[in-house]
Amino acid sequence: MPEVLDESRQPEISPPGAAAPVPRQGHRVRAGLAAAVLIAGAAGVWSYRHFRDRVSSDDANVDGHISAIAPKVSGAVAAVEVLDNQAVKAGQVLVRIDPRDYQARVDMAQAALLQAQSKLRSASVSVPWTTETTQSGESSAAAQVGNARAELERARFGYEQAAGADLSYARANVGAKQASHDRAQADLGRMKPLVEKAEISRQQYDSFVAAARVAESELEASREKLASAEKEASIRKAALEAAQSRVEQAQSQVQTSVANRKQVDIKVADTGTAEADVKAARARLEAAELELSYTTIVAPIDGVVTRKSVEVGQIVQPGQGLMTVIPLRDTWVTANFKETQLANVHPGQRAEIRVDMYGKSVTGHVDSIAGATGSRMSLLPAENATGNFVKVVQRIPVKILVDRTEGLILRPGMNVDVTIFTR
Repeated sequence: MPEVLDESRQPEISPPGAAAPVPRQGHRVRAGLAAAVLIAGAAGVWSYRHFRDRVSSDDANVDGHISAIAPKVSGAVAAVEVLDNQAVKAGQVLVRIDPRDYQARVDMAQAALLQAQSKLRSASVSVPWTTETTQSGESSAAAQVGNARAELERARFGYEQAAGADLSYARANVGAKQASHDRAQADLGRMKPLVEKAEISRQQYDSFVAAARVAESELEASREKLASAEKEASIRKAALEAAQSRVEQAQSQVQTSVANRKQVDIKVADTGTAEADVKAARARLEAAELELSYTTIVAPIDGVVTRKSVEVGQIVQPGQGLMTVIPLRDTWVTANFKETQLANVHPGQRAEIRVDMYGKSVTGHVDSIAGATGSRMSLLPAENATGNFVKVVQRIPVKILVDRTEGLILRPGMNVDVTIFTR
């Protein structure tokens, strides 16, 4: 069947001399521009709604408590019980200092306390004894003479012992320690040229240095014991002289028993003095025991050991930094926001923390906002009153607590990005 042509669909044939029709390309360009404007507007509206309720800063770091470990007493390090970057628990031993010098001081303080307590007991007994003897007549005075002579003998025996065997032993001990010290110094002197020539190892030479130091410490301790023995002899001599004086005084009391009633008050005062001496000796003992306890340095908190700089054999001084302990489970984030960003930031607002190290985010919340800008709290704050002032947007530190670490370990100093949701 032949196809019937639709006259309405036939192309129009322009009459000769008529103008060609205008192409529609301009319409398509205008439509594309309009679509682009609509897309840009939608993106702008979305961006405004997305970012208007949040502020962000990439000037943020993880912070934490840093516990500096330092000794309270001086001495040679006997042992280092931990390694760098090792996890430790609170109370775990970190460093041990040679305790022998401090143990000697404790022993001396204990001896001084026993001596003071003995004097107190003697003074306490003498108060009622003096009261009874002064109330009696000549017979009581005569009995007091006998007691005073017995006390004199005890004092003489104590003085002879302190000035004899004890003092001789202390002097002999000093001589022995002096000999050990001289030998250690001589050995050290002989080893020094050998180590310089590399004929012996540095470790062997260090052992001779340590032996010389130990010998010096033992010599000093023996000298202190000798001084204590000499002081004890002086005390015993003074006690002997006092006992002799009491004998003479008791003899005079035979004729002046009534006047000697005042001796009761004197004995009471002696008791008070003896009690004070006991308290002072006990305080010295407690101080010595406290210093002895300081020779064992323990971790104050749970954490990780960092920057360990102490080694065995090292001589440390009070306050010298040995290491630091950082608790990795008690960290937070300090974010420095521009001052123009903090108008709507308040404590308690939700925050998102993106950790650069892991490429992951954790959640937190705003804890507090610093009271001053970072430049104001710096070591050299800006002085705007001099020179040409240029207004610079300041940054204010914001403390952000981490709610959940999601298993990530946050170490102080790590870089993070922080976003705070103000609504």
